[in-house]
Amino acid sequence: MKFSFLMSIFFIIIISAFCSFNCNEMPYDIIPDNKDTSGINEIDLWITSKDGNQLLVKQTDKLNFKSENNYYETIEIDSVIKYQTIEGFGYTLTGGSAKVLNKLNSEVKLQLIEELFGKKDNSISVSYLRLSIGASDLNEFPFSYNDLKDDETDPLLERFSLSYDLIDLIPLIKEILKVNPEIKFLGSPWSPPSWMKDNKNFKGGSLLPQYFDVYAEYFVKYIKTMAEHGINIDAVTPQNEPLHPGNNPSLLMTAVEQAKFIKNNLGPAFKTNNLNTKIIIYDHNCDRPDYPKTILDDPEARKYVDGTAFHLYAGDISTLSYIHDLYPEKNLYFTEQYTASNGDFGGDLSWHLKNVIIGSMRNWSKVALEWNLANDPDFKPHTDGGCTTCKGAITVLSKDAFKRNVSYYIIAHASKFVPPGSVRILSTLKGNLQNVAFLTPSGEKILIVLNSGSGTEIFNIKYNDKWATTSLRAGYVATYIWK
Repeated sequence: MKFSFLMSIFFIIIISAFCSFNCNEMPYDIIPDNKDTSGINEIDLWITSKDGNQLLVKQTDKLNFKSENNYYETIEIDSVIKYQTIEGFGYTLTGGSAKVLNKLNSEVKLQLIEELFGKKDNSISVSYLRLSIGASDLNEFPFSYNDLKDDETDPLLERFSLSYDLIDLIPLIKEILKVNPEIKFLGSPWSPPSWMKDNKNFKGGSLLPQYFDVYAEYFVKYIKTMAEHGINIDAVTPQNEPLHPGNNPSLLMTAVEQAKFIKNNLGPAFKTNNLNTKIIIYDHNCDRPDYPKTILDDPEARKYVDGTAFHLYAGDISTLSYIHDLYPEKNLYFTEQYTASNGDFGGDLSWHLKNVIIGSMRNWSKVALEWNLANDPDFKPHTDGGCTTCKGAITVLSKDAFKRNVSYYIIAHASKFVPPGSVRILSTLKGNLQNVAFLTPSGEKILIVLNSGSGTEIFNIKYNDKWATTSLRAGYVATYIWK
């Protein structure tokens, strides 16, 4: 026993010394003290490397749970301790996304839709999409569903129309629904009709108080008209990025205004019309927790609110837990983060896995969404003044070809393996091993791990008093799956 113990210590010293001088040369699949003798691959493993040479690749090496422990860092999984139920992972299907995707020939487009939203072996099973109510800044031009000539108004919304969305967006959604009829949709407006605003412009300005009731009916009409097309809007936010009136289109909506709009207009309108669509507040950055707090502190507004949506262009992802601790009965959603045209694949992969996927989930989010689903090689379409550097998950290169970008893999490492109805379970954080774990409805355990350090990490996965030993290179992300 003493000799065996000394040999184990010697082995650890040798490996540690090797890693110190040569850790970047260590393969991801070193599995010390865990040789497979059963021939059964108990844990499936999918890898994406920071250099992009491996892109969601299933590994052939066998990884098994053993009874023997060792001295490496251990991520402990406990499926008895449960947290939030997951609704999905995905993107925003902007009008611009729909336009470029519809340029693909029908066969290629159908294959891509199946890959993105289906449940086949080569699919990544995206389960949640955000839609803009009217135009976002990633449409060709700003529009609403009730655009009028100067000095005209339409308080009865008699000229309400989804005509622009009927060109590309709604036909594409119907194709997606054929592949995945259970997919959920969240609607967010970038601007009301300009005649409802104090500056009569799509960019900036505020909603005039005399149109609060009319704007609430505008949401009702949107939800009902989409339903007529077979599209169920599961939730809405009253405004995308309400504290960013410099976008085109956009609107300034303060927390006090949003609270009044919800409690006096939007909530009652949904109730009167027997709508089950959820109202999710804020939809902006983590640096202003005072915004959702202001609304949720108002009991009349709070009774209509399902939860709060966040982005992370400012602040810290832990803000979600701060809001959860104040209002544990309310849900949390992470609804937008973009990757830039000049971004580094490995840097974006690491930051977004750490914050958008792992970070949001560990801080109680039910949803994790990247920004734009698709655009062209020039990062178009976008409005005049809209985002010119937002890179889609897909770049449509021609009618016959497309490219998968980093946000495709950011989402895929979760969406492919964690279906709606999964529950986050306990997983311990250890050093550079950022991670989150889930229990799926079928009983599978899913562990997503990012090595955020500068060298290869050798570590254990512990479950039910058994250990599986593996390693992961710096900047790599891995998804582990077992029954």
